This record gives sequence, structure tokens and C-alpha cells, in this order.
Amino acid sequence: MYTVCAVRSLPSCANKRNSRADVTLQGVAIERSCTARRAGRTQAVAPDTVPALPIVLASGSPRRRALLARTGLPFLVAAPTIDESPQAGESGEALARRLARAKALVGAARYPGAIVVAADTVVLLDGQLLGKSADIAEARTMLEALRGRPHTVTTAVCVVRGADATLRLAALTTRVWMRQYSDAEIASYIASGDPFDKAGAYAIQHPRFRPVARWQGCYTNVVGLPLCLTAALLHSLGVRLPRTRLVAADHA
Repeated sequence: MYTVCAVRSLPSCANKRNSRADVTLQGVAIERSCTARRAGRTQAVAPDTVPALPIVLASGSPRRRALLARTGLPFLVAAPTIDESPQAGESGEALARRLARAKALVGAARYPGAIVVAADTVVLLDGQLLGKSADIAEARTMLEALRGRPHTVTTAVCVVRGADATLRLAALTTRVWMRQYSDAEIASYIASGDPFDKAGAYAIQHPRFRPVARWQGCYTNVVGLPLCLTAALLHSLGVRLPRTRLVAADHA
């Protein structure tokens, strides 16, 4: 059974400099009020947009589900269970690539007739990996360390066509600058419960905390699924995206 979602035009992956992130996830809609190009009006998905093969999102992330729904493609959600521990000497991008690939292969084994999409996001500050915070103290430590400083966010995306085991794997990195939020803002954000399922203990799109001052690279990469890259990988496996406006990521 597929979930068919209404879509708006896709958010751009173009560079945003000196921009205050003011983006809210509401179901599958993302409104980017900080950008000059506004999203289009909601439109219904046309019947001919259903792909020849079913698409499976191998992720339990509601943010990735919302972003993939923006493409207008119907898909199933099947969250895999894998060991996400980093290996000794493994770089952040290598970790993201390995985990995205592992998630996709688990999904492909479960749904051999499908095209499986999986992703993994890592946050690095001064070369140190910031994973998902385990408790309040760890979330506070991460947010204090990030405050007023730049860091990088890398998301790897893996797409597998189970029928012939064709695999596509790529990654994007976005540079992010955090604003000088206060200790009271950190406490309020932690109390909301939002930091605990996110790498780096923050969400760029949080409507009240809004921790990011600016970013350079792909915005949806920081949310957890770079749409331009995902669309390109799906296209390479023959998936036609309906009525989408894709803007190539700019990493200048």
C-alpha cells in the first residue's frame, strides 16, 4: 500500500549565505521564508507519477519521510535496524556512506522488487563526530560547543534497485554557522525534547530555536536528505520524478 502525498515545488539546494534559517516542518510541507524564491502552491499528485517499481524509504526519520514526500513519488517506509557505531579511524563521510549503504541493503533484502532509498547524516565540529545526544547533559554539551561556531554536516544517500542489485551511493557536505544563542534558549530547546534524535543535537528547521545563522551548500542536506542528490540518484535508476524543480547544489 502506498502513501500518495500532495507536494509543493522542491526547496532549492543552492547556497544560502548570511541567512537566518526560518523553516518549519509541517507534515510534508516546508516553507522557506528566509529565501528569495518562495515555494509554489500545493498541487495534487497526478496518477501517472506512480513509478514502475515501488519505492521504499529505509529510514525511521520523520524529516526524511517529509522531504522524500516533496518529490511527489509514492513510497513505503521501512526503518532498518543496524549497528551505527563508527569504526576506528573512520572519517565522518566514510561513516555516513557505510551506514547509508547498510540501511539500503537491509531494505533491499526485505523488499527485493523495490527501489530502496536510505541516508545517513553526520555532524562534525573541528573533526570531532557529534552523534545523537544520549541525555540532557550531552545535548547541552553539544549545543554549547556548537554555539557561534562553524561546523559541517554530511549526508550520504544510497539508492538500490533490488531486481538487479544496482547500487548508487553519493554524499554531500554543507558548512553551517550557528548563532550566539543563550543558555536559556538551550535549556528551553532541550526541554522541548527535540534534540534527542538528531546528530549534533539540533534541527536547523526548528521554528522557535532556529539555531543556525547561515549555511553554505545544500539546505535539505542539513535536514537529513539532500533532495537534488536523491533525485539524481533515483533518475540514474530510471525513476522519473513528477513536476519537480531541481536546482543543482552550489558548493562555492
